[in-house]
Amino acid sequence: MTSVSTLSPTPRTTVSRGRNRAVAERAALYDVLDTALVCHLGVDVGHPLVIPTAFAYDRSGPDEGGTLYLHGSVASGSIRASPDATICVTMTVLDGVVAARSAFHHSMNYRSAVVLGRGRLVTDATEKDRALELIVDHVVPGRMRTLRPNTRKELAATSVVALPLHEASVKVRSGPPVDDAEDIEAGVWGGVIPLRMVAGEVIPDAAAPGPVPHDVRSRAAALR
Repeated sequence: MTSVSTLSPTPRTTVSRGRNRAVAERAALYDVLDTALVCHLGVDVGHPLVIPTAFAYDRSGPDEGGTLYLHGSVASGSIRASPDATICVTMTVLDGVVAARSAFHHSMNYRSAVVLGRGRLVTDATEKDRALELIVDHVVPGRMRTLRPNTRKELAATSVVALPLHEASVKVRSGPPVDDAEDIEAGVWGGVIPLRMVAGEVIPDAAAPGPVPHDVRSRAAALR
């Protein structure tokens, strides 16, 4: 299903606090999804539970607005509770610490997304294979084509949950501190500490043969 170019917030995803930081362009949602490596799945398992997990998405997926994919063990309580239930998935990319001239105005520069909707258990074999490939390649692009196919046992032990990308909101904060004029005039320092995720040197497993493969080297290089 082809996505429209803008987000259309529902009452549940309409930003009320800090609405000046809300971004309506769907491209901003894709930016967060492309950059974040971990999302947080919020689900009701008899009590509120929020679990960090890997994810991927397909702009042209079968759900309204595209499809967000999560995976986990068939025994996972959060995954088992997600199909046919309203779930919430969030992602945050932290870009900087904002050191203001007062405690009240300290902040962070960030890009964040919230996706709400009804989870769907992926039962179609072709879609499940595609979703798992996307999840692996979201972590290390191009990695899946270097690996053996998943076994029937592995697939049977893994559940994939799909969530429509239709009901989503994005907030972004960037730039310097927003200080009161009198605090600026007082001469206190203010500014931003930029932050980004950086890869270290690749560490081969003791049994790894040959040089580091291209997909791993490329992923590491992209994070430097």
